[in-house]
Amino acid sequence: MMGEFKQELRTGFIEACLHLVNRDFDALAKDFVTLGLLPPTAEKEAVTIALTGVFQNAVAKGVRNISFGDLLGNLGTTMYKFKFQIPSYFSLVIRSLAVLEGIAISFDPNYKVLGSTYPWIARKVLTDSSPQLRSSLETLLYEEGVFRIDRLESLLQESLRARTEKALVKKQVEDTDSRAIIKQVLSFTLTEKGAFVREILLQEFAKGLDALGLATLDSLTSAMPAPIPFAASTSVSSLTEEDLINLRTLRRLMLLLSGFQRSEGPMVEVKELSPYKNQGTFMEEAFLTFYQLPSIQEILPVLSVIPELSPEMQQQLLSLPADLAGKLASRVAARTIRRMFLR
Repeated sequence: MMGEFKQELRTGFIEACLHLVNRDFDALAKDFVTLGLLPPTAEKEAVTIALTGVFQNAVAKGVRNISFGDLLGNLGTTMYKFKFQIPSYFSLVIRSLAVLEGIAISFDPNYKVLGSTYPWIARKVLTDSSPQLRSSLETLLYEEGVFRIDRLESLLQESLRARTEKALVKKQVEDTDSRAIIKQVLSFTLTEKGAFVREILLQEFAKGLDALGLATLDSLTSAMPAPIPFAASTSVSSLTEEDLINLRTLRRLMLLLSGFQRSEGPMVEVKELSPYKNQGTFMEEAFLTFYQLPSIQEILPVLSVIPELSPEMQQQLLSLPADLAGKLASRVAARTIRRMFLR
């Protein structure tokens, strides 16, 4: 049996897997319409609620533990309720994947086809230059304007998983997990394919450093008897809730640079972060960010892999500080102008 799998359907399938793993069930409902599984007239909110109930528990196990049985087990009632359509191409794909997973399980009982293919999906989303996938990536990473660094971490870890594991097996004890991860992250972000993600990382670093500088300025202002020009004139912190989120994002980016060494705790979603408005909380976040700055021992693995990079990557790496400084200067200048003319 053979069938044609058009490019728009391939992209839709990739987006559906991406939204499923990241529990974005609202976007998944739209993907089902794109794939022809749901009619355009379907009630999106009701479908989202139903899909959440069907897939929530299965996805909670982690992408490496999701099986087709988990996904399809409770889907029957929902498909009947919302009048799902089963296109011919979809039947062929599901049958093929189910057969492949069944064959693989006979050799490895723990095999999961989605867990095995997701690293490729993550790499495709991070590196593909098509406007549709780049738009999907940006929408996934920026939820209501807030940067979801936990989702970027997950995509990077999964996209590099197979290569990192191979590198560790090849070199065995010569490399630590941290060093292998750092090398793979640099090798990806410094290439042309990683330019889109590199730009996002630089932008978020600039936001975090700007917030850190403002928090430091606030602490100095509160300790000075005379006011500092353009600084807040009251005892209330001039940092906003957005600055607090940027500080926390900067801390996570520091962990990313240190090869996830201290990133072993559960990820905290931005929506779960309580907005604090007192100066003490902002100062505490700033102190924690300073505390999270990589030590010399953590920077050494980064420095040690630089000579192993290609000359083009090394040149790109040398240009990053200037790019970051430019973005940071733009934010500081814009903030200063706002304070001068809008006070």
